[in-house]
Amino acid sequence: MIIDTHVHIGNMIGFVMPEEDVIWSMNEYGINYSIVSSINAAEHDHELHLIPKKYQHSQTECLQDVVSFARRYPDRIGAAVWVRPYCEKADYELYKGINDNRKYIKAIKFHPFHSNVPFDSATTEPFIELAEHYGLPAVVHTGGSDAASCMRVYQMAKRHPKVNFVMVHMGLGTDNQEAIELVSKLPNLYGDTTWVSPQSTLQLIRTAGIEKVMFGSDNPIDGKNTYLHNRTGDRSLYQYYFNELREMISPEDYDRLMYQNAAAFFGINLSSTPPAAD
Repeated sequence: MIIDTHVHIGNMIGFVMPEEDVIWSMNEYGINYSIVSSINAAEHDHELHLIPKKYQHSQTECLQDVVSFARRYPDRIGAAVWVRPYCEKADYELYKGINDNRKYIKAIKFHPFHSNVPFDSATTEPFIELAEHYGLPAVVHTGGSDAASCMRVYQMAKRHPKVNFVMVHMGLGTDNQEAIELVSKLPNLYGDTTWVSPQSTLQLIRTAGIEKVMFGSDNPIDGKNTYLHNRTGDRSLYQYYFNELREMISPEDYDRLMYQNAAAFFGINLSSTPPAAD
């Protein structure tokens, strides 16, 4: 069994990720369950220019998109609500949207890079309070800018010990050393494998324990065959997780990494999750 904790839908900032590609890839590559957020909630582009208003999508609209997807596949898809602290607030509509659809929602998603808001800032605080109110973990993109630094996630996690945080990417584009050190320091701070080398994941397991990391991929960011190859056709990093990594850790630890940790962390009922098939 495999649970992918970091999956997207949407059409924004050069990425086209339809729901059909998510389901197809899950069936093709043996993924039993995915936690999905909508990239349509992005507020700034890759150069940190504010996306023109006519192309913006509200956080409530994006919430409804992922919830609708989860409603159609309740045993295979969970929703992560991507919030927009630069343009919006943790307002009544957001609370109501989560409250009305709580059974489908597994996490609050933050992207400090595309929000261009420092994660440990006062602007972000009300959204963390929302996560605490509903007992939802905060999954946070790290890397690419100071706003999205690993240290800022650590500082916020330290201030909010009742909220669990996932340091997604563990510092995208880095050697992951800072993230590994920080994850090791707090009981409510975790890492994932999204674009993280197996070597760094193994180091995190040795340093912080197998319980502090879970599988994630960004599927289908490189197309519906993201699990097989990247955009240039080179073998996907995730093939190492599906194959070679099995021989590097015990079967028990492999199962914890690939699905058991995520099931416990996000409250996924494994007994209702079917095999990955049409």
